[in-house]
Amino acid sequence: MNHSKIEILFFEPVEKRLIWGNESWTVCAHPHGDCRVREGSYAGLKLSQLWKARPELFGSTGKREFPLLVKIIDANTDSSIQVHPDDQYAAENESDSQGKTECWYILDCEDNTGMMLGHRAMDQKQLEEMINNRRWDELFSETAVAKGDFIQLEPGTVHAVRSGVRLLEIQQNSDITYRLYDYERLADGKPRDLHIRQGLEVITAPAPVIDTYVIPAAERPVNKQNELVSCEYYTVWEMNVNNEAIINQDHPFLIVCVTSGVGLIEGRQIKEGDHFILPSGFGKAHLQGDMKLILATVP
Repeated sequence: MNHSKIEILFFEPVEKRLIWGNESWTVCAHPHGDCRVREGSYAGLKLSQLWKARPELFGSTGKREFPLLVKIIDANTDSSIQVHPDDQYAAENESDSQGKTECWYILDCEDNTGMMLGHRAMDQKQLEEMINNRRWDELFSETAVAKGDFIQLEPGTVHAVRSGVRLLEIQQNSDITYRLYDYERLADGKPRDLHIRQGLEVITAPAPVIDTYVIPAAERPVNKQNELVSCEYYTVWEMNVNNEAIINQDHPFLIVCVTSGVGLIEGRQIKEGDHFILPSGFGKAHLQGDMKLILATVP
């Protein structure tokens, strides 16, 4: 297909300063963050507006709202220890009808950084006892991660981002977080709200073996989309471009995140930190340069 008239959609990120660090919402159409198109025919339009006005750009999926949310997380200190609900719980208990399945690609961290993933309670009764008695050190468990690791986080998984970690997060279009512990930090002179009841209702107990969620960094074939995960909400690939490569965009839409390096797409310069969408029907996209990409779409 001749895609010369199908524009690549580049976005202005939504920046958020949080008590524990920074988030940059790079591809998002949520009430708490809605990216604007940076340039071209749709410049100035929010992604949510474009989704409704031009559904054919996204494969006319029939979904009520843009289904994914992409962000960069940069932790200056530890994030709260938290958990997210699934779709059913969110629909029954929150105005936001979507739960939050998410995945992380570790962009940078110190060697053998311990990320808080999962818990040690053997069953729901022990989980409640340990949380109610604030036995945090006994309850929470850590897993060592390294730059380039990929982690799939199912709803019900207790987790926290550790200080010094920078990661790319791809998730359902949801902003529901239940905080279990926040290190007694103060925001505006008072502790942030915790969500112990909701957390106990959604935490999976016993916790799954967290190693099954972690895909270690590896040298994967260059100039090829290497699948990292495929679930009911998204498929994610890693792609290492060396000299020249082709992306065949035959999905409803394809999110492209440049995580390192510089290069060209269809003759246009792109660099680390650029996040964009190849719309439906784009076809083959010609890449040149030396860069690493993370790509994502919906089933």
